[in-house]
Amino acid sequence: MNEYFRILVVEDEEGLNEILQFNLESEGYLIDTAFSAEEALKTDLAVYHLILLDVMMGKISGYSLAQRIRKELHLDVPIIFLTARDTENDLLTGFNLGADDYITKPFSIRELQARVKVVLKRSKAAQVIEVSTLLTIGEITIDQETKCLHLGDKKIELTRKEYEIISLMAKSPGRIFSREEILRRIWESDVIVTDRTVDVNMARLRKKMDDYGNYIRNKPGFGYYLEINP
Repeated sequence: MNEYFRILVVEDEEGLNEILQFNLESEGYLIDTAFSAEEALKTDLAVYHLILLDVMMGKISGYSLAQRIRKELHLDVPIIFLTARDTENDLLTGFNLGADDYITKPFSIRELQARVKVVLKRSKAAQVIEVSTLLTIGEITIDQETKCLHLGDKKIELTRKEYEIISLMAKSPGRIFSREEILRRIWESDVIVTDRTVDVNMARLRKKMDDYGNYIRNKPGFGYYLEINP
């Protein structure tokens, strides 16, 4: 176990979600993402040092999620709200719900990174929680520090894209990722790639995983997903 800061980004705007993940990971944080409050509630929120929470989302708003975190789950994990709403009432609502900070959109990445550092520094949780860099799904273990895949007691070396693909699916087992979404989240926007690129990388990844390769499933017409008990 190492002392890493694990942050959950809850933001329904995919582009901003990806930007936040990329820039925060570049600062050395371990980042998980959710695109709705409902998706966030399916995770173990107690493992996070900080939650970046969009206010305006679908059925469950960021305010409602924060209320559940504080009053139902009884967690004191720091929360930074991200929102375009900047009236005095909005600010007061956020802080009354236990927010540690409130950042209005649009904001600069450097500003957000600075505020994240401040909140983590003053948070008691950030001082005592130890976060494992290992992501384990069944017999599959992904080391997020060394970027290696472990299948049982066997270590598998991966390319950067293979690692990013298996990590993406392992963080949301059972969720189907379309080829378009995988391309958008894994490949840089200025690189010209096709759907076939995803299929080729999936085939290589399955081959490297050998007997575990059938954990990567494909639903025709929809996309790929990870299922530990196919």
